[in-house]
Amino acid sequence: MTKPPGKADDWWRGAVIYQVYPRSFQDTTGDGMGDLRGITRRLGHIASLGVDAIWLSPFFKSPMADMGYDVSDYCDVDPMFGTLADFDAMLAEAHRLGMKVVIDQVISHTSDQHPWFIESRASRDNPKADWYVWADPKRDGTAPNNWLSIFGGPGWEWDGVRKQYYMHNFLTSQPDLNFHNPDVQDALLKTVRFWLDRGVDGFRLDTVNFYFHDRKLRDNPPHEPDPEEIGLDAPDVNPYGMQSHRYDKTQPENIDFLKRFRALLDEYDGRMTVGEVGDGARSLKTVADYTSGGDKLNMCYTFDLLGPDFTAEHIRKCVQAFQRAVTDGWVCWAFSNHDVNRHVSRFIKGPEERERVAKLAITLLSTLRGSICLYQGEELGLTEAELAFEDLRDPYGIRFWPAFKGRDGCRTPMPWQHGEAHAGFSTAKPWLPVPEDHARHAVDTQEKIAGSVLNHYRATLAFRKAHDLLHDGDMAFVHSNQDILAFTREKGGEKLLFVFNLTREKAEFVPAKSLKLGEPVPVPGFGAKLKDGTIELDGLDMACVRV
Repeated sequence: MTKPPGKADDWWRGAVIYQVYPRSFQDTTGDGMGDLRGITRRLGHIASLGVDAIWLSPFFKSPMADMGYDVSDYCDVDPMFGTLADFDAMLAEAHRLGMKVVIDQVISHTSDQHPWFIESRASRDNPKADWYVWADPKRDGTAPNNWLSIFGGPGWEWDGVRKQYYMHNFLTSQPDLNFHNPDVQDALLKTVRFWLDRGVDGFRLDTVNFYFHDRKLRDNPPHEPDPEEIGLDAPDVNPYGMQSHRYDKTQPENIDFLKRFRALLDEYDGRMTVGEVGDGARSLKTVADYTSGGDKLNMCYTFDLLGPDFTAEHIRKCVQAFQRAVTDGWVCWAFSNHDVNRHVSRFIKGPEERERVAKLAITLLSTLRGSICLYQGEELGLTEAELAFEDLRDPYGIRFWPAFKGRDGCRTPMPWQHGEAHAGFSTAKPWLPVPEDHARHAVDTQEKIAGSVLNHYRATLAFRKAHDLLHDGDMAFVHSNQDILAFTREKGGEKLLFVFNLTREKAEFVPAKSLKLGEPVPVPGFGAKLKDGTIELDGLDMACVRV
């Protein structure tokens, strides 16, 4: 039985969360890589946006084969990022500024340098022999089944000491933990308690549906296209997407573990979880399963809005599909993160649209029902960086180059000062280059321009905060006579109509007779034009009206 949430416990519902990629945020040591002290130094900028929380990508001790998503110690900071004392100082300053701190928990797998795996691979009968997913080869020496790695090739790696294969959903240096072993669950939850006791406010659970595998190790069937499919498991250059991942992830046993995780969090006040669900056509069902009942995850996000479509039809389809599938759960929407091309590059049809699309996208995101997640640099309207092959650091991109360029283009350093070396990120050569185009759009440049993308983000998030119905009010789509996205948000007697024209042509929204338009509501950067009971919209435009 879970305790009923109070207002403070429910802070995540409708929250705006800002994702920090620590390696690329701010360097204070001159080694070309960001660090925790750099985050602390720049927390004032994040707070100025009006966000409720920050989410930190992994900063734990790691060999960095996958940029920290290969953890070798869950309870320590990698020296590259600083110390536990640096983390504590950052946490305290974020709290002083009124922001919660959410950290990335990567518990489906570890690094092969983690002491648990070193012990596990040493023999078949040591205390941790069953802490990872080991299996004998087939009689012909091949892997136990047809499971694939997202990063290319088989999902199994041969180990000569144990004379067995071990499972890895990602790099061969990222072996999967065996969640069927209760000792593994206990050990992982102990590391979660470590951070709870330090005062963190929540956890973003990486690949939350990857924890369990099919005990029988059955082959995955081929992928069958689904007309309702919105998200994909991998880019189409990757054979991973050719399978239906029925047995290597999203197993029913995960529900009980998520209940254990939630029970631990409920021992503390005001803590939350947001799960990353990558599950192709099953994503929304998985989100529903993982967020229902108030005893598992607080919310999830999927990859539905992280693709190339910025159309009324696509966004309506994604939101309505969520509304149908998830009746008592909660969603976190995002257009960008550290794993996908920046959304301005995905959505624009030419460089002249950059600023307009950046402003329209955040306005739309801020009016959807759900929590929202912003990715560092999007408040500057940054585009995807074009990098040379020799500059790549992402093993995913290196593996599938040139058909897929990987994730480095969205992970380049944050530009702070246009006139400084490396845009003020570091005094040394950064781990990834800072494009000159990014430097021209640096924070210090946009601070001086009233109508900049940066100041638009601040004004838009202030608008969201000023209207309680945008926090957790009801949302209903309205029929449109043209290719227009129209919906209402309603709470406590207040009802607003939002109308978005995501096309490049002028459009008119003609409301149904039952919808009585009231006065326009000023929205930062946009203005409603009412004429004879219709709303007139330019291309890439929006309006808000009381109804």
